[in-house]
Amino acid sequence: MWELIESNLSWSIISLPFISAIIGWGTNVLALKMTFYPLEFIGFKFQGVKAVGWSGFPPIGWQGIIPSKAESMASKATDMITTKLIDVEDQFAKINPAIVAKEMEPSILRLAREVTNEVMTKHVPMWKLLPNTQKEKIYARAAEEIPTVIEEIMEEVKVNITDVFDLKAMAVNHLTANKDLLNRIFLEVGDKEFTFIERSGFVFGFIFGIFQAILYINWQSDWQLPLGGLLVGYLTNVLALKMIFSPTNPIKIFGFTIQGLFIKRQKEVSRGYARLVSENVMTMDNVFTQMFKGAGADKLIKIIEKHSKEGIDKTAGFNSSLIKFTSGTDTYDEIKMIAVNRFIEAAPEQIHVVFDYAKQALDIEETMYTRMTNLPPDEFVDFLRPVFQEDEWKLVLTGAILGMIAGGLQLIIMVSNAT
Repeated sequence: MWELIESNLSWSIISLPFISAIIGWGTNVLALKMTFYPLEFIGFKFQGVKAVGWSGFPPIGWQGIIPSKAESMASKATDMITTKLIDVEDQFAKINPAIVAKEMEPSILRLAREVTNEVMTKHVPMWKLLPNTQKEKIYARAAEEIPTVIEEIMEEVKVNITDVFDLKAMAVNHLTANKDLLNRIFLEVGDKEFTFIERSGFVFGFIFGIFQAILYINWQSDWQLPLGGLLVGYLTNVLALKMIFSPTNPIKIFGFTIQGLFIKRQKEVSRGYARLVSENVMTMDNVFTQMFKGAGADKLIKIIEKHSKEGIDKTAGFNSSLIKFTSGTDTYDEIKMIAVNRFIEAAPEQIHVVFDYAKQALDIEETMYTRMTNLPPDEFVDFLRPVFQEDEWKLVLTGAILGMIAGGLQLIIMVSNAT
């Protein structure tokens, strides 16, 4: 009987490094999954249960650390973009108003012809009596004036771009509303690092398991396995994080160059990050939607309104006096305001024709890539570090607790096998 127990104990002790390796790997995998998922809270939230001086029971459940802090994480990610990679004034300075005018001219001319005929027919009775040749002259004058108006609008927008366009607000709002995209940015940027964390858990766990086995042979205390599991879960996470970000600058040891794993991949990470952000966050649709619907929209509308009114006056020329004389100044002003409002309403749709040019001119991806590859290591690590800085203790503690639970199960199995 004792020989059987001794034999079972021997096999249990031999299996300790392997079981510890599985614990190290499993706790790291699960801890990482819990960092990003689920996107929304899953569990129970108690309401209406109150006690003296206490507002209620805390929720029981889980939401991924990143999604649960979506606004904060989006803000940190955006701060890195706006302070390190993209200068809005520099980028928009690359846009040539003359090219924008040329791109928009055909569609704006069609709109101008439509609006002119509509408002004049409605508000100026004599318009119906005007010969087509005279109407065509007005349309032709509009064709001459519209490119200038568009150029003037774009020039003023460029000068006032920080008032018109808030890059941070756009990015934060977009990422907060799209938690999956926020996750994806960090997951793709740190893809190889997260894989390293998982695999290193197995390696470190095996090494720690050898020490566990040695200690268990000498002491065979029941508390060693749960405690060992806790230490494995804790230390595998801590060591993996250290190796990802430290040392910041390369260090030579016995002919080997040692540097944080993430930092070594600076060029590779920069390319992927620049592509991901430019294709999913700083898209032309998002940029111009922010301009027309964001906090700076009023400023943009005033710019469009001012130059459109001036353009209408120049296009009308002598006809403006004729309209004022026959229909009154108020009617002319009303016609002009209606036309301007129609142009403003149509602007968000009309601007789509310049998206391809704007994307090429702004060159967001290449600008971000170039600047990101040139960042010093201590600044570059901040593109991934917030994932772990934001409640890093939760990630480490989760690994430790899961390790302790696994160690407890390991003890139960060993005892049951021994008996």
